[in-house]
Amino acid sequence: MAQHMAHGWRRYTMLGAALLTMASAVPAQADTADPFTGAPGLNDPYYPMDGNGGYDAKHYDVTIGYAPDTHRLTGSTRVDAVATQALRTLNLDYSGPAVTKVSVNNLPAWFDRADEHELVVTPLLPLLPGLPFTVQVEYAGEVTSTEGEGWVLSPSGSAFVAGEPHSATSWYPLNDTPMDKATFSLHATVPQEWEVVSIGVRTDDAVRDGMRTVGWEMRSPVIGYLTTIAIDRFEFLEQRAADGTPLLSAFAPDATKAREVESRLPEILAFETELYGPYPFESGGGIYVDSELPFSLETQSRPIYAPWTDLNTVVHEIAHQWWGDSMSVKQWSDICLNECFASYTADYLWAERKEGKDVDQEYRDTVAKYHDDPKFWQYALANPGVGDEFTSVYYRGPLFLHALRRTLGDEVFFTAVRDFVTAHKYGNASMPEFRQFLQSRTPHDLTGFLAAWLDRTEPPAAEYLYPGSLHV
Repeated sequence: MAQHMAHGWRRYTMLGAALLTMASAVPAQADTADPFTGAPGLNDPYYPMDGNGGYDAKHYDVTIGYAPDTHRLTGSTRVDAVATQALRTLNLDYSGPAVTKVSVNNLPAWFDRADEHELVVTPLLPLLPGLPFTVQVEYAGEVTSTEGEGWVLSPSGSAFVAGEPHSATSWYPLNDTPMDKATFSLHATVPQEWEVVSIGVRTDDAVRDGMRTVGWEMRSPVIGYLTTIAIDRFEFLEQRAADGTPLLSAFAPDATKAREVESRLPEILAFETELYGPYPFESGGGIYVDSELPFSLETQSRPIYAPWTDLNTVVHEIAHQWWGDSMSVKQWSDICLNECFASYTADYLWAERKEGKDVDQEYRDTVAKYHDDPKFWQYALANPGVGDEFTSVYYRGPLFLHALRRTLGDEVFFTAVRDFVTAHKYGNASMPEFRQFLQSRTPHDLTGFLAAWLDRTEPPAAEYLYPGSLHV
């Protein structure tokens, strides 16, 4: 692929000139053997090329222009970061429209596109470890639907971004790994009859010369796939949580029937706050789309909801604000921390405490129905495998947590899970850490129980399958 260098030079100091000798005269694709090159991937066991080494992202400032009639996107993203090593070359994850210009610390930089989502950047002056720097990337082009991995477009011109674990790279460059959270702001300009919704707090909404410019800001650190932009002719519902948190929800034209479900958001937040501690963000709400979407997604503070969304779905996605958003996985093999808890909250805890259901009997009936079905047990909860991470965690995860609850007892279980998610607020956690934490909360040896439920691909032995009041 052709390499580029923006025109323009600036004066630099003698120190800068000396450092420049570290850089190759002809920029090359990132090479991890070079000590001055940031790694192009962080070796996640499922997605080894996700994320990049050599720097710590601190903030993304994304400016977007979007034309609904042509689906043309213009973008300019500033990445504020700190170098963690000397860098003559670094990578960003990006798979969106064509890049037209890159600068580092306001100086023109070489850039190249490589592999599936690598934007390789070579600064004019190499970067020193421990010092802050900025990368500005400008890009433009037509976007296309990549359902599950980014943009979803409709014939009306509406558009939104959703996908897990990947979607952010389709509309801005970033360090796309759960292990490098950063704050986020968005400035989007569209024709005045359209609205723009994102995560966090709306900071601006102004119409000038027939164009609407909207600003959003997420002041808590966030992972890429938990950011979004949604463009439609939205209607809005404003509410407040019991603690005063402002709640702003948006409804696409054919999704307004969901207002009844979303009106229960303050009740849902109160319920889950009692379980898991104070709501971790300064705003909340939901984005209800009317385009076909096979999933809803827990975008931070303001989930995206598919047209088929029901109350169970909202309870599930709101549970993710603690399990997945505030506290995030370290690796994608840790996905049970996200989905097992969100599913248990919606399918068991809400059903038990708000609807009066006998969840012990629900558990027994489910185990009896699927005990002899090998497909039900084929994916290990602790490591379901690449491409299969969104399988067993939904249907076996709630069974595991209910059996764990009956093993530990309610007092120990609910205190432990609340303490664990609170201790990792705005950070990351892993399944091994969760297992160790559980063991620290009880004198009983959990080794056999956890291995049976998390590591194996067969039904647990009866002693682990029917503990406590589940005994049959």
